[in-house]
Amino acid sequence: MKRLIIFGLLLLVLPLAIVCMLWFPLKFCMVAGSFLAVVGIYDLFQTKHAILRNFPIIGHIRYMLEVIRPEIQQYFIASNQSELPFNRETRAVVYQRSKKVLDTVPFGTQRDVRAPGYFSIRHSLNPTVLSHDDAYVMVGGPQCTQPYYASRLNVSALSFGALSPNAIMALNQGAKIGRFAHNTGEGGLSPYHLQGGDIIFQLGTGLFGARTHEGRFSPEEFVKKAKLDVVKMIEIKLSQGAKPSHGGILPGIKVNQEIASIRGIPLGKDCISPPTNPEFSTPEELLAFVARLRELSEGKPIGFKLCIGVRSEFLSICKAMLKTGILPDFITVDGSEGGTGAAPLEFADHLGEPLFPALRFVRNALVGTNLKDRIRLICSGKVATGFDIIDKICLGADMCNSARAMMFALGCLQSLQCNTNTCPVGVATQNPRLVKGLVVSDKAVRVKNYHECTIVSMLELAGAMGIRSIQDLSPHHLFRQSSDFRSHTYAQLYEFLEPGVLLGDAIPESFKSDWANARAERF
Repeated sequence: MKRLIIFGLLLLVLPLAIVCMLWFPLKFCMVAGSFLAVVGIYDLFQTKHAILRNFPIIGHIRYMLEVIRPEIQQYFIASNQSELPFNRETRAVVYQRSKKVLDTVPFGTQRDVRAPGYFSIRHSLNPTVLSHDDAYVMVGGPQCTQPYYASRLNVSALSFGALSPNAIMALNQGAKIGRFAHNTGEGGLSPYHLQGGDIIFQLGTGLFGARTHEGRFSPEEFVKKAKLDVVKMIEIKLSQGAKPSHGGILPGIKVNQEIASIRGIPLGKDCISPPTNPEFSTPEELLAFVARLRELSEGKPIGFKLCIGVRSEFLSICKAMLKTGILPDFITVDGSEGGTGAAPLEFADHLGEPLFPALRFVRNALVGTNLKDRIRLICSGKVATGFDIIDKICLGADMCNSARAMMFALGCLQSLQCNTNTCPVGVATQNPRLVKGLVVSDKAVRVKNYHECTIVSMLELAGAMGIRSIQDLSPHHLFRQSSDFRSHTYAQLYEFLEPGVLLGDAIPESFKSDWANARAERF
């Protein structure tokens, strides 16, 4: 409303300004110049809007255009996809939650609830109030001596290099005051991650932050990071949803001296990680590496992240767990719809399995081998709302990671300039002029607010369903609309294996071929 009033006043003043300009050109120019100077100075020193700090005066055009349309025209959008896309309306909800302003919508749902693919949950006439303890889950299996009490929603892998130093600091400070974790991404553990927030230290295929000059694993460098108090979990990255089996890409324009030093790479050159980790090439070797990192970190939770591709290869890892007895403490499943700052178009569009079927498959594989109770399942891929967390937990996840929504909370406008070093709001750039527009103290609070409001939404939705604990969520609670105008639960639509079924003789037909091809000795 305030912006609308300002916009209306500008329209009223415009004719008067034109008259003054024609009749008193000199005085008008002096008054207008003074006014613009005051506005410009204010824009440069205010801390709320990175656009105005980076682009004083002309940045107001963006806000003027914004008031022409409603901030939220609709929230639910008719779609045959299983996930709500990151459109303007979804971003607006994240922005509003980050600022703790009203995030309700008028006129009810704007989505066609009869459309095939519409999915929902059912409320109860006996709603409950869930404890805030349900917002957390313990990560750490029987082989872990330093388990971590993790939030159901954490910051997904966002590397320093892909993101600016100010963005990394804001995320970590937000994680500190909001009591959730911040994944470093594969770019290594930088000083900007060390703002007091809990850290998930990711080891990518390039082993940045724990590598020798030759690009191999350095136990000494790893121990320096892993033993820090703020490092709560260690994640081995096998593949990423947006570019599986490709390796990370950091354009050379972003590789400044500081990033080159942290990663141990040449200055100004494109940084392209290898597609595979040089420390292992078989499932058994992967688990041996898990055990080695657990020992070096003195018992902290160790896991790995991957996008599901050839299904028999993941089943090979399950067979290796059964054979060696070495278990990861968590597995992160990244959907092929996961985001990135830079990826080849074909990899982003056509490679890997989307999160919903991938999550079901991994859940079935772990349940079918009696491993699920000892391994936490984390998922990532377009997670933005409390409902997004609910539906993933229904399918077997224990917790979720979010990257793009956290970036929206930082002020990301989705201008799609992440790979060009020209991000206008200072989130995905290393240009000092643009980075300074992002004020860490302000954006850290917004990140905390977004996380807090989304967790509250998750707990309220679960309470509306009448359940008493998040652990009670199951595929029976998630409904999907079919083409015959009937709703079916996910338990009715899809196969969910019973515990231990893959260990017997009656292997389900859907798993029989892949299970037979799986070998602990090879991928």
